[in-house]
Amino acid sequence: MSQMRDYTGQCHCGAVRFTATTDLSGLADCNCSRCRRLGWIMQSVPASQFKLHSGEDNLTLYHFNTENIDHLFCKTCGIESFARGSDGKGNEMVMVNVNCFDQPPPVDRNTIKHWDGANF
Repeated sequence: MSQMRDYTGQCHCGAVRFTATTDLSGLADCNCSRCRRLGWIMQSVPASQFKLHSGEDNLTLYHFNTENIDHLFCKTCGIESFARGSDGKGNEMVMVNVNCFDQPPPVDRNTIKHWDGANF
Protein backbone atom coordinates (compact mmCIF):
# COMPACT_ATOMS: atom_id res chain seq x y z
CA MET A 1 0.00 0.00 0.00
CA SER A 2 1.17 3.53 -0.74
CA GLN A 3 1.93 6.03 1.97
CA MET A 4 -0.27 9.02 2.75
CA ARG A 5 1.03 12.19 1.16
CA ASP A 6 -0.13 15.55 -0.10
CA TYR A 7 -0.90 15.86 -3.80
CA THR A 8 -1.34 19.32 -5.28
CA GLY A 9 -3.50 19.77 -8.32
CA GLN A 10 -5.32 22.24 -10.50
CA CYS A 11 -7.68 22.71 -13.38
CA HIS A 12 -6.15 23.26 -16.83
CA CYS A 13 -5.85 27.06 -16.59
CA GLY A 14 -4.70 27.06 -12.93
CA ALA A 15 -7.57 29.17 -11.57
CA VAL A 16 -8.70 26.25 -9.35
CA ARG A 17 -5.92 24.88 -7.13
CA PHE A 18 -6.16 22.25 -4.39
CA THR A 19 -4.32 19.79 -2.17
CA ALA A 20 -5.57 16.28 -1.38
CA THR A 21 -3.99 14.04 1.25
CA THR A 22 -4.32 10.39 0.26
CA ASP A 23 -2.49 7.11 -0.18
CA LEU A 24 -3.99 6.47 -3.66
CA SER A 25 -5.17 3.03 -2.53
CA GLY A 26 -8.68 3.48 -3.93
CA LEU A 27 -8.07 4.48 -7.54
CA ALA A 28 -11.08 3.81 -9.73
CA ASP A 29 -12.74 4.66 -12.99
CA CYS A 30 -16.41 4.64 -13.91
CA ASN A 31 -18.34 3.82 -17.05
CA CYS A 32 -21.23 6.24 -16.56
CA SER A 33 -21.89 8.62 -19.45
CA ARG A 34 -20.12 11.54 -17.71
CA CYS A 35 -17.01 9.78 -16.38
CA ARG A 36 -16.52 7.83 -19.60
CA ARG A 37 -16.48 11.05 -21.61
CA LEU A 38 -14.15 12.81 -19.16
CA GLY A 39 -11.67 9.96 -18.71
CA TRP A 40 -11.53 10.41 -14.95
CA ILE A 41 -9.27 8.42 -12.66
CA MET A 42 -10.93 8.90 -9.29
CA GLN A 43 -9.67 8.89 -5.73
CA SER A 44 -12.10 9.49 -2.89
CA VAL A 45 -10.82 11.44 0.11
CA PRO A 46 -12.57 12.62 3.28
CA ALA A 47 -13.45 16.32 3.03
CA SER A 48 -11.05 16.98 5.93
CA GLN A 49 -8.17 15.77 3.71
CA PHE A 50 -9.00 18.18 0.87
CA LYS A 51 -8.11 21.87 0.75
CA LEU A 52 -9.22 24.23 -1.99
CA HIS A 53 -6.54 26.93 -2.22
CA SER A 54 -8.04 29.09 -4.96
CA GLY A 55 -10.84 29.26 -7.46
CA GLU A 56 -13.98 28.75 -5.34
CA ASP A 57 -15.52 31.76 -7.09
CA ASN A 58 -14.52 30.33 -10.48
CA LEU A 59 -16.43 27.06 -10.06
CA THR A 60 -19.75 26.29 -11.68
CA LEU A 61 -22.06 23.55 -10.41
CA TYR A 62 -23.56 20.68 -12.42
CA HIS A 63 -25.94 17.99 -11.14
CA PHE A 64 -27.22 14.94 -13.00
CA ASN A 65 -28.82 11.54 -12.33
CA THR A 66 -29.57 11.44 -8.56
CA GLU A 67 -28.25 15.01 -8.11
CA ASN A 68 -26.36 13.93 -4.98
CA ILE A 69 -22.89 14.84 -6.24
CA ASP A 70 -21.74 18.43 -6.73
CA HIS A 71 -19.79 18.30 -9.99
CA LEU A 72 -17.72 21.51 -10.00
CA PHE A 73 -16.19 22.83 -13.20
CA CYS A 74 -13.79 25.73 -13.74
CA LYS A 75 -15.71 28.51 -15.53
CA THR A 76 -12.60 29.44 -17.50
CA CYS A 77 -11.25 26.13 -18.85
CA GLY A 78 -14.14 23.73 -18.17
CA ILE A 79 -12.10 21.13 -16.26
CA GLU A 80 -13.66 19.24 -13.35
CA SER A 81 -10.72 18.51 -11.07
CA PHE A 82 -12.89 17.37 -8.14
CA ALA A 83 -16.47 16.77 -7.04
CA ARG A 84 -18.12 16.93 -3.62
CA GLY A 85 -20.60 14.52 -2.06
CA SER A 86 -20.96 12.01 0.74
CA ASP A 87 -20.41 8.30 1.18
CA GLY A 88 -23.17 5.84 2.06
CA LYS A 89 -22.77 6.69 5.74
CA GLY A 90 -23.23 10.45 5.32
CA ASN A 91 -19.54 11.37 5.63
CA GLU A 92 -18.53 14.38 3.54
CA MET A 93 -16.19 13.24 0.75
CA VAL A 94 -14.34 14.77 -2.18
CA MET A 95 -13.68 12.78 -5.33
CA VAL A 96 -10.51 14.07 -6.95
CA ASN A 97 -9.45 13.46 -10.52
CA VAL A 98 -5.85 12.27 -10.14
CA ASN A 99 -5.23 13.27 -13.76
CA CYS A 100 -5.42 16.86 -12.44
CA PHE A 101 -2.56 16.37 -9.96
CA ASP A 102 0.52 18.45 -10.73
CA GLN A 103 2.49 15.19 -10.77
CA PRO A 104 -0.08 12.52 -11.65
CA PRO A 105 0.87 8.96 -10.75
CA PRO A 106 1.24 6.38 -13.50
CA VAL A 107 -2.02 4.44 -13.62
CA ASP A 108 -2.58 1.03 -15.15
CA ARG A 109 -6.35 0.95 -15.74
CA ASN A 110 -6.21 -2.85 -15.56
CA THR A 111 -5.22 -2.70 -11.88
CA ILE A 112 -7.77 -0.21 -10.54
CA LYS A 113 -11.37 -0.64 -9.39
CA HIS A 114 -13.99 -0.29 -12.11
CA TRP A 115 -17.28 1.24 -10.98
CA ASP A 116 -20.34 0.29 -13.06
CA GLY A 117 -21.99 3.70 -12.89
CA ALA A 118 -23.80 3.10 -16.16
CA ASN A 119 -26.04 0.55 -14.44
CA PHE A 120 -26.25 2.22 -11.02
